[in-house]
Amino acid sequence: MKTYIAQRLAIAILTLFGMSIVIFVLLRLAPGDIVDVLFSAAGYVNPSEKKAILQELGLDKPYWRQYLDWIGQIFVGDLGKSYRYDLPAWQIIRPLVPVTVELAILSTIISVVLGVPTGVISAVRQDSALDYALRVFSLAGLSMPSFWLGMVIILSLVSWLGWIPPLTYVRPTENFWLHAVQFMLPALAVGYRSSALIMRITRSAMLEVLREDYVRTAWAKGQNERVVVWRHALKNAVLPVVTVIGIEFAFLIGGLVVTETVFNLPGVARFLVEAILWRDYPIVQNLVMLIAFVVVLVNFLVDMAYMVLDPRIKYAD
Repeated sequence: MKTYIAQRLAIAILTLFGMSIVIFVLLRLAPGDIVDVLFSAAGYVNPSEKKAILQELGLDKPYWRQYLDWIGQIFVGDLGKSYRYDLPAWQIIRPLVPVTVELAILSTIISVVLGVPTGVISAVRQDSALDYALRVFSLAGLSMPSFWLGMVIILSLVSWLGWIPPLTYVRPTENFWLHAVQFMLPALAVGYRSSALIMRITRSAMLEVLREDYVRTAWAKGQNERVVVWRHALKNAVLPVVTVIGIEFAFLIGGLVVTETVFNLPGVARFLVEAILWRDYPIVQNLVMLIAFVVVLVNFLVDMAYMVLDPRIKYAD
């Protein structure tokens, strides 16, 4: 067990190291930097001023030196300063993270609450009218982008109720009710789409498990349907579902760009796009590394969860 955890941690560290190189290289391959953006916006280029700004920002150093400086800053907990705002990068990133994490958690909860029960019911009632209705429900969720569904929700509220959600971010300490409504609407839009995928995976896993001998034996012994389905079958079909839930949660940390824009939420994904447009390297590099860290961490936790959910899985030392 300890050996496996050590191996997984080593792989995670190597993965993050490789991601840091990819992030750094791809960002530098993009044409121009923040100095070019600034002079392009001004409509003229002053070579001496441009050189002075490059030196001030450290962009005149060789790429390998810039990379080592960035990695060194991460190890000491200093994420550098934003080129655009001239503020510590962590000071800018810190208030963005709770917004995106809260939205991702709420969306994941909604997707699990909707997806798992409907997947189980669809599998148990295979080829029935209810099964076809739930499959159409899931296909609709997969077909509709979450940001489009979010706009439909907003327009419906305006048309039917004459009410529109808050257009500016409301902190829970300011007005908890408005804050909850502001997050519940995008969480429903995003969670519905994720629930459709979870429902399909749950249904497929359950259909496979329901054909196993031990399930047929439980039916033959006359056990209660609820016990057979929810305690025996679902317990053994849950592993692929947990994997999908973990992947969906990790995706949401960096994949809510349009949704955050539609609902005007100051989250990580939305701000990341703005930082890329400004070539604000410290912000972009650290935000993408944060997303990569979340993905690696979630995958590690999913692997650990396998042993808890299925005692048959053992990782020998």
